[in-house]
Formats: sequence, structure tokens, C-alpha cells
Amino acid sequence: MARPVYIVDGARTPFLKAQGGPGPFTPVDLAVQAGRPLLARQPFAPSAFDRVILGCVNVIADEMNPARVAALRLGMGERMVAFTVQINCGSGMQSIDTAYRYIEAGNADMILAGGAEALSYAPLVFPQSGVRWFAKFAGAKDTLSKAAAFLKVRPSDFRPIIGLERGLTDPITDLNMGQTAEVVAHLMGVTREQADAYAVESHRRLANAQEQGFLKGEVETSFARDGKFYDHDDGVRPDSSIDKLARLKPAFERPWGQVTPGNSSQITDGACWTILASEDAVNKYGLKPKAIIVDSQWAGLDPSIMGFGPVLSSAELMKRNKLKLQDIETWEINEAFASQVLACLAAWNDDKFCREVLGLDGAAGEIDRAKLNVDGGAISLGHPVGTSGNRIVLHLVNAMKRLGTRRGIATECIGGGLGGAMLIETV
Repeated sequence: MARPVYIVDGARTPFLKAQGGPGPFTPVDLAVQAGRPLLARQPFAPSAFDRVILGCVNVIADEMNPARVAALRLGMGERMVAFTVQINCGSGMQSIDTAYRYIEAGNADMILAGGAEALSYAPLVFPQSGVRWFAKFAGAKDTLSKAAAFLKVRPSDFRPIIGLERGLTDPITDLNMGQTAEVVAHLMGVTREQADAYAVESHRRLANAQEQGFLKGEVETSFARDGKFYDHDDGVRPDSSIDKLARLKPAFERPWGQVTPGNSSQITDGACWTILASEDAVNKYGLKPKAIIVDSQWAGLDPSIMGFGPVLSSAELMKRNKLKLQDIETWEINEAFASQVLACLAAWNDDKFCREVLGLDGAAGEIDRAKLNVDGGAISLGHPVGTSGNRIVLHLVNAMKRLGTRRGIATECIGGGLGGAMLIETV
């Protein structure tokens, strides 16, 4: 029999906007910064966990299996089993889902699940022509052969490629994520003006959440080695306006495209942890659960329209649990791109899409914008790829507790043509 799985607590670092070079924290540094205050406020020792699971996409060479490195630095003990998961933008949610399944099946009682990403540490790489030249040069047996190989080198062989740019390009369709957002926007008739208006609202909501103290206890101050500290998401622009965003040029499809740096998620560094526990662990340590995980669902679709991932995964999740769109009181949809979120909202309200793609009897309906991303999202605070799925689950729980709502869904599109969704109820 499946056991209930509770979300007990969680914390994250501020999300820090990449500034053109490596930031103050590596992925493991970020995981440790988020983990220390979270573990310090628990009534049990760090070694009490059964597993540590961490989502991370851009693992750096000095931190292989960052979950294990972070667990050791957090003082969780040499016996702690820790592993890293990677499913692109869904990695942080996958860590929670994997932990959920372990506990539900009775194979663990308490797991620390998280996500950590330092996109500012994304490497520069050489073109394949440069790699092949290095191989030939290194394989030359004598001075004459090495000289011959050296004469064949071309400047273009050493022109660096931004690894993040290649990582955000789908290898099957050869479309980058911004181009896929253009595709779904075109299919659903989303305009540039609508996307810019959505982006402005995201910034306003995050600014309000910071001003009202809604993120207290969720966002923990991070301290760098040079003594600087970071206590808030620094990508928020409270003075953003539709007029200002309208001046930006399209980033991917000029001149008519609508996806710009202003209505896209920001490139950021950040980490987040969530504590999951069984009923036995809750009773043993006297914990006070915030929410229960009801169910989760992953979906696959054409990579060129990966932006519809939240619609497919959430629709299947609701169908299995006999719920309608209107039964969900609070939503967190990761804001990869404003046009992508708006395309999802339009798809749910489109009769043909819902019949032919989702297998419904008709349009699912509209999501009240007052229920969606109530404190802003990745457009205003950033999208550290391996972390975001964890953050939206944790923040969904905290927002529902504050608003007094009972049922919510956290969902996201995932590069490569995937979507993930998690159904949460407060307790």
C-alpha cells in the first residue's frame, strides 16, 4: 500500500543573475548555502536522512556527483547515499519525484531533495575541428609530423563556443529553446504585447513579495568567501514597463519574432532544497508537515513544441485524479518564456487542442491569472535550470499556506520535448 509523503520544510538561496563571468558560488557552494540554515533549524541530525538527491544540469568538472559533495560538506556523514539526477529543466522536480517514490514505496523515511545550478559557470568549448586538430597534433610521433600538423591549424579551430548556448539547443530539431517558444506562440496566436505585459506583471509580483516579506524563511542569505552576502533575488526590475520592453529587439527570430531578453527567463545561479518525510518520520521527530504530495506526472511531446509540456503533463495528472482545471486553486508554471506560459493558457482554453491533443470532451477552460505564479516567476527571478523545478514546488507549498488554499499544481516545460507536473495538497 502506498504511504503518504509529506513536504516538511525547504529553503533556497537568492537567485543571482549571471554577470558575464563565473559568479561567487559553484553549484555545490549554492547547495551548501541553501542547506546549512535549513538543516540547522531541524529537530534531528543531518545524518538522519536516508538519501540525498540533487538535480543539476551543468555539472562542473571539479564537482562530479554534486549531490555527494554537497552532502559531505553539509556534515551528513560518510554513510550518506547521495546521487545527482538530470532531466534538463525538470531536474529539481525530478529529485522530489524520485524521493517521493522511494518514501511512498517504503524504501526510505526521510530524503533531502534539491536542485543546484550555476549557469555562470557554463564552460567555453572548442569546435569539433579544434578537438580533431588537438588529437592529430598529440598523436604525431616525431618533430616533423608535429610541424606538419601545426601548419594545418586554422584560427577558426579555436573560436570558443558558449557551452550554455549549445546546451539550450535541441539536438534533434536544432532549435534553441527561444525558438521553440516562438513556435508555440505562433500556434496559439500569442502577441508580443501580451508577452511583454506578462513579463512586467512577473516583476511587479516578485517585487511585491519581497517588499511584503512573503519569501522570508524560503530565501536564505548566502555568504561568499570574500565576505559579501546576498539576501534577495537580484534580477527583479520593479520599474519594468511595457514601453521599456517594447524597445527590445527579438532575440531569436528577427525582425518579427516576439521573444526578447525582457520577456524570457533570466540566466541565473541558485539552489533549493526540500525535505520529504513519511508519516513514521513525522511522528518520530515531531515534525509539522506543510503539504502532502498527491501525485506526479511526466509527459513527452515533439521537442519543437516543448513549451506545451505543462499542458500535457498537468492534463494527464488531473484526469487520473478526477479533477478539472477549476479544481486547482493555485498554480506554479515555470516561466521559461512569457509567450510559452501564455501559449499554455491558450491551449487549455482551446476546444480543438483539448479534443485532439488532450483527449478531452472540449476546452478545459481558463486559469484565473490571480491563481498563477502569485509571486512572480523565472522571468523576474531567474531560471537556474537544475533548480527551478524544486523551487516551484517549494514556493507553491508556501504560497498555498499563506493564501489558505488546499490544492495546487507545480508544472514546467522541459527542453527536449518533456513536461512535468506535481499535484500538492496542504495539510
